Amino acid sequence: MSIKKNGVDQQLIRDLAGILNDTNLTEIEVELGDLKVRVSRQAPAVHAVAAPQPVYAPPAAQPAAAAAPAAADVSKNAVASPMVGTAYLAPSPDAKAFIEVGQQVKEGQTLLIIEAMKTMNQIPSPRAGTVTAILFEDAQPVEYGMPLVVIE
Repeated sequence: MSIKKNGVDQQLIRDLAGILNDTNLTEIEVELGDLKVRVSRQAPAVHAVAAPQPVYAPPAAQPAAAAAPAAADVSKNAVASPMVGTAYLAPSPDAKAFIEVGQQVKEGQTLLIIEAMKTMNQIPSPRAGTVTAILFEDAQPVEYGMPLVVIE
């Protein structure tokens, strides 16, 4: 790190911002002697959610013994969110949904869109199969790693 006459090296700030983007962090701080640099970005409105949504809740009519394998299948076959943002089932409010339960999908087919930092990111199917569950509501905030769709 080098200090310029007029302040901190701008390349250091750019490097720290790059680390934020690469790691999906919202803040990073570096301290070296008397120099202390903090770079942060405003997190999406996900933090405004009052209570976390359950990731998977088996139907109440199923006995507990039958629910355990279903929960294991969800984590094994689920497509997880690659980022924090707001998930949408369709490209616009009046458009048809990308997928529905029971639909066959191909590898690479768009399953949903996640809006993150005003950018719409298409989430492709990692494999071919049948959509057996959609684990989020349209326009719901999602976290990194959260299961979104089950494809078997």
